[in-house]
Amino acid sequence: MLVGLVNQPRPELFSPITVGSLTIPNRFAMAPMTRRASPGGIPGPDVAAYYARRAAGGVGLIITEGVRLSDPVAGWPFSIPTLAGPEVLAGWRAVTDAVHAHGATIAAQLWHQGAERDDRDGLVPVSPSGLNSLGEAKGRALGTDELAGVAAGFAEAARNAKAAGFDAVELHGAHGYLLDEFLWERTNQRTDGYGGSVAARTRFPVEVITAVREAVGSEFPIIYRFSQWKANAYDAHIAADPAELEAVLTPLVSAGADILHPSTRRHYLPAFSGSTRSLAGWVKQITGVPVIGVGSVGLATEFKPGRADGDVIIPAPVDRLLEQFAAGEFDVVAIGRALLADPGWVNRLRDDTLDGFGGYHAETALAGLH
Repeated sequence: MLVGLVNQPRPELFSPITVGSLTIPNRFAMAPMTRRASPGGIPGPDVAAYYARRAAGGVGLIITEGVRLSDPVAGWPFSIPTLAGPEVLAGWRAVTDAVHAHGATIAAQLWHQGAERDDRDGLVPVSPSGLNSLGEAKGRALGTDELAGVAAGFAEAARNAKAAGFDAVELHGAHGYLLDEFLWERTNQRTDGYGGSVAARTRFPVEVITAVREAVGSEFPIIYRFSQWKANAYDAHIAADPAELEAVLTPLVSAGADILHPSTRRHYLPAFSGSTRSLAGWVKQITGVPVIGVGSVGLATEFKPGRADGDVIIPAPVDRLLEQFAAGEFDVVAIGRALLADPGWVNRLRDDTLDGFGGYHAETALAGLH
């Protein structure tokens, strides 16, 4: 048994927060985690049950696994769900109904993998400059005339998500995938007005947000997830200091991003030298919009892609998390691997009964944050 695992949580963590048409009943979210459990892109009853278990366990906002856009080049494998077609939307309606039945809310994460798409099926990945997160040539660069079509793909998925009963959408702009590839200098070498300066590199993400906003209306919340780190570059930075971070984020918020979700591998680490403030804390200070903090919450080891099924990750106290929330560094906290191990983690935190939690075992070898 692990003694003294948690402090009694602040009651404010169990208070609601409203953003546009979305009211989250508490300050806990389920982080998006890839599962590859939707054959043909269609979420089945098992997917509904998977998310419903976490909703029943106390999570206020479910953020789904990445949902690939309808264009096949946007994502692979095809067991990753999509958001196009009557059968798919019926499957998602069953998911959203199951989550709502437990009083929780749910957002669909919209995902274009860009140059990080696996090309073993013969399709050629597309990205800003035909470069992956290692800076290596992969696939091809998107033509300027193709960008509006990609933005329309995000808008189509968002419109369908709203029709299927989702309460919000999250745009996946992190971890070296398409939108992040536009923001990061290493993967964006364009010279056509979408590359070069920070303002130019944010141009396409801004156009995507604008298209999604037009598709879903003024009150339907848009969450934007971004990161400094990439899957193959943990030390990567799209912003070297708070001023550069402000230059990246201000256009995204102005375009219509209601909530920002800065992805970190460890929520408690300082974002920049000379300050103890986390990335979430800087985002909150710079923008003032609601912020979702994330990164190894309740666990002693940081996220590492490719962890083997059955590997044990030891839990850790959440004292620092509570301090960050009290300091106003974030409004909602997303939990990933701890919820794979224990769907009732939030309720057990509330009830102060997490002491007996002995370790994390992956629910499936394919599960993983993204």
